[in-house]
Amino acid sequence: MPLWLKITTGVLSVALVGALAFAGFWFIRLQNNISKAPLNAGGGNNEQVSEATGRMQILILGSDTRDGKNSEYGSADDSKGYGKSDVMMLMDISEDNKRVSVISFPRDLLVDIPECMDRETNQAFPARSGVMINEAMNEAGIGCAVDTVNQLTGLEVDHFMMADFNAVKELSNAVGGVEVCISDAVFDPDSGLRLPKGTSAVEGEMALAFLRTRHAFADGGDLGRIKAQQGFLSSLTRKIKDEGTLSDPGKMLTIADVVTQNLTVDEGLASVPSLLTIGNRLKDIDISKVAFVAVPTTPALLDPNRLQIAEPAGSQLFSAMRQDIDLTDPTAPATPAPTETTPPPSAAPSETAPPLPPYDKALQAVTVANGSGVPGRAQEIVQALIGGGFTQTAQFEATAVEQSVVYYGTGFEDVAVDVAALLGIPAAQMLPAPAVSGVQVYLGTDFTAGATYGSSVPLPEDIVNQTAGDSLCQQANPFLIVNS
Repeated sequence: MPLWLKITTGVLSVALVGALAFAGFWFIRLQNNISKAPLNAGGGNNEQVSEATGRMQILILGSDTRDGKNSEYGSADDSKGYGKSDVMMLMDISEDNKRVSVISFPRDLLVDIPECMDRETNQAFPARSGVMINEAMNEAGIGCAVDTVNQLTGLEVDHFMMADFNAVKELSNAVGGVEVCISDAVFDPDSGLRLPKGTSAVEGEMALAFLRTRHAFADGGDLGRIKAQQGFLSSLTRKIKDEGTLSDPGKMLTIADVVTQNLTVDEGLASVPSLLTIGNRLKDIDISKVAFVAVPTTPALLDPNRLQIAEPAGSQLFSAMRQDIDLTDPTAPATPAPTETTPPPSAAPSETAPPLPPYDKALQAVTVANGSGVPGRAQEIVQALIGGGFTQTAQFEATAVEQSVVYYGTGFEDVAVDVAALLGIPAAQMLPAPAVSGVQVYLGTDFTAGATYGSSVPLPEDIVNQTAGDSLCQQANPFLIVNS
């Protein structure tokens, strides 16, 4: 072998061994960084989903735990058990990788928490009603927070990511600071946040103070805090996109090292390739299609210092999400998704059946079962039925279901056909039910507004607080404004 070939072969061999060693080092390091926990604490989505394709929902949690590096923010008594979720956001990635919705849940939101099982201790915790949502993971772990969001939204969360205080500090340092804007100079003694009027780059402790402050924005409540958090994430998204971080292996390794040291994920996401695949899905999304939304709320009836879901706006939002509606443009076609609830064609009435004798609509019993999840929704349908001549109506609240169905008792097929036609419900969603007296319209979560099934999904006005393409200034709390 010529000398030059020996030298070249040796250099290439050393380079190859070095590259493999480098890759192996980082793979092992990142993999060992990752902590994991069960996805669910009871019922819920236990199916493995592909990180590369398909629609995906990831619940993002910020823990207030004071363990380890977080001990400087209080004692362990300040966050007993697994800690509370200081931040809760649901990231919804569309199947076609063209848009992302990030839904924020206020920590003061009162919800029903399902029965949960602590998978580490096998201790069961009973279901509770009217509890703040940030309590969901405190006793039974992160999986209980996932189950709570599943129950609240009607979705099935695929994965979760939970970070602590230290993650925010180190991530903001790794990207060289994040630009934020505020209307006036402000100082919050509780969180330590001190910012001048206008735009500032925050990192480390100041970035954490910006995200944690309870009082610095708007009226000092949780909704102002959510908008500030969304503004921070919007700015972080723009910086990462503008600097090409997601396409730069060196920058990605640095950020991945920082994030994985302070991250807990479910077992299905606890691998470096899975995390990198999700990052790859996000790198080409138009920032104008990254929508930040807050769940519509109103002061709670049980406690005016807490919040509850505002209806019908909350149910309209969750219905739009289940149907994969583009929240930035609700008129755009939804990404098609298979349905599991459509009855087989044989369940539909036969088109060749002989005609039935005419009947008097005013004498037919038509009942509306409200399984839409929207309180009072049945009354809207009752009014539509009365307007169509079906005056013998009744209604009741029922268990939520995904798909609306018209059931009919023996001898009432012709009445069911007219009721379904009046409401626009497809013939394939009509089913015989001998136990039903007359006709029953069972409303599902696919029919939460309007009197015509399948019409465009209504959404609350200005449901999107901002997109990642928007640069907004946060309104300072007047009581915390300072001169400089």
